[in-house]
Amino acid sequence: MFVYNKDAAPTPCEPGVSRKILSYSDQVMMCEITFEKGAKGNFHSHRHEQVTYIAEGSFSFTIGDETKIVNKGDSVLMPPNVVHGVTCLEAGKLVDVFTPKREDFLS
Repeated sequence: MFVYNKDAAPTPCEPGVSRKILSYSDQVMMCEITFEKGAKGNFHSHRHEQVTYIAEGSFSFTIGDETKIVNKGDSVLMPPNVVHGVTCLEAGKLVDVFTPKREDFLS
């Protein structure tokens, strides 16, 4: 029921990007993603619905055919199966919430 950030081990993703898996159940998963300036979350899609909260920094998000800059305190929604990607403009952290949980993150 409780997950302490200090106990969550970071997993390297793309260059300059790491992910911590925080709380999750079968229906929902929360992750903290840390980006260095200039790092990219490569374009991809998945069956999960995703909401992302910008906890720190500034990012250029592309969702489908639309690109916008978002900053600390903003949020974005990625519908299932829509191609999306991100470029970090100012070092920061994202909080990603997926439904259902990302099984691929646990393997």
